[in-house]
Amino acid sequence: QVELVESGGGSVQAGGSLRLSCKYSDLHYYVMAWFRQAPGKGSKGVARIYDLDGRNYLDDSVEGRFTITQDKAERMMYLQMNNLKPEDAAMYFCAAARNAVRGWRADDFEDWGQGTLVIVSS
Repeated sequence: QVELVESGGGSVQAGGSLRLSCKYSDLHYYVMAWFRQAPGKGSKGVARIYDLDGRNYLDDSVEGRFTITQDKAERMMYLQMNNLKPEDAAMYFCAAARNAVRGWRADDFEDWGQGTLVIVSS
């Protein structure tokens, strides 16, 4: 069981920045990701990063504004979010998968954190 703990959420004005962090307890994962869920909406993948070579993918909605990185030595994954928009407001979750995933399919990720809340005011 991989333990994932998110932090870094908060309340910012539109145009502001936040950096989310995810501390994980296990190195045996294939890919890690950030998902978000806004009130009344389904979960949506926004960024994922592959352990083997650091390849990363961003959803079109955050491309150019968000950056996903990891520090394996510290067992940390980060999501730098710049130029935040009101539509970015959501609960953000860290997720991990030990095997290949099919894009942004949440079902492919076995382990999830509890989430950290991001509020963006206009």
